[in-house]
Amino acid sequence: MKQRYLWMVRRAYRAMRHPRLRHRPWWRKLTRPLMHKSLWKPCRDSVAKGMAIGLFIGLISPFIPQSLCAGVIAAWLRANVPFAIVSTWLSNPFTYPFILPAQLWLGRWLQSNIGLRVPGIDDADQIAGLGGAAIDLMLGAAVSGILMGMLAFPLVHLFSAILPHHLPHLPHLHRQKQATTPARDGGKSSS
Repeated sequence: MKQRYLWMVRRAYRAMRHPRLRHRPWWRKLTRPLMHKSLWKPCRDSVAKGMAIGLFIGLISPFIPQSLCAGVIAAWLRANVPFAIVSTWLSNPFTYPFILPAQLWLGRWLQSNIGLRVPGIDDADQIAGLGGAAIDLMLGAAVSGILMGMLAFPLVHLFSAILPHHLPHLPHLHRQKQATTPARDGGKSSS
């Protein structure tokens, strides 16, 4: 699994640094934040943040370029970019027939049983062209995105506890720096 991840990361990294693109100023400005190597190395906390971002973006809006938005937000929040991009793929044309009705049901259930309302919208007629089902869907999408984003943290930490060699606690470079740093003894020598 780790070999496959590293292969995928190397290919994506090389594609973004392609000679035909890297000399263009607009491409460098767009990809420079994404190219920091610490954003591509898996560690427990960065992967959890990346998956939370990707699941949230993937579930709240099926119509925007989800992978691009998740990658940019993950770079901005210093999360793992590949996991953020891949976790947006939870919502795709094959899963929409299951996700959208579930979000609609969740929105209706929240409004009828709990009394949760969309802020600033008292009546469905206030939004031109949108009925009550659209409001239920928006509410269900927002709540399901938040819940799935929050669920990413315990799942990643559980995976890391079960298989610690696949998902370390600290990034590889950070662990090397800590291992090579000599212990401080207050300036006193042991001899």
